[in-house]
Amino acid sequence: MSARVDTVAFFDALAAEMNAHPERYELLGAADMVAEVVMTRPEGDFRVRLAFEGLGCSGVTEVEGDGAPDCDFRLVGPLAAWQAMFADIAANGRATGRYTINSLALLGTEIACVGDDPMGLDKFSRFNQSLQEFFDGARQVPVGA
Repeated sequence: MSARVDTVAFFDALAAEMNAHPERYELLGAADMVAEVVMTRPEGDFRVRLAFEGLGCSGVTEVEGDGAPDCDFRLVGPLAAWQAMFADIAANGRATGRYTINSLALLGTEIACVGDDPMGLDKFSRFNQSLQEFFDGARQVPVGA
């Protein structure tokens, strides 16, 4: 069974993969951040809040309305950009080149990292390798269209 990337089930599967393999995160160190992933779609945006503590993901919650008020930063982009990143991960075992979340967010042409608090935005820079490893867990999660 495969999961669409714009579902809580998909992010729950990524969290389960992360939590089952803390050894992948030991070299990266503990992460303490709350991120919101926003996938823009014609039928309405999909938003999910991801909480990270230590070497794991402590919470995945779908967000209604204007977003999670307690997030450190938001990663916002069209569903197609997110699908392309996860397709690259499935094809290569990890995001490559311009499909890494760091490249996508720094270029800002597909996915933007936004937030109101400079300290919160800084967490994207400090913990983006942990976040990328979290997303790279999609290599173990069958992705549907």
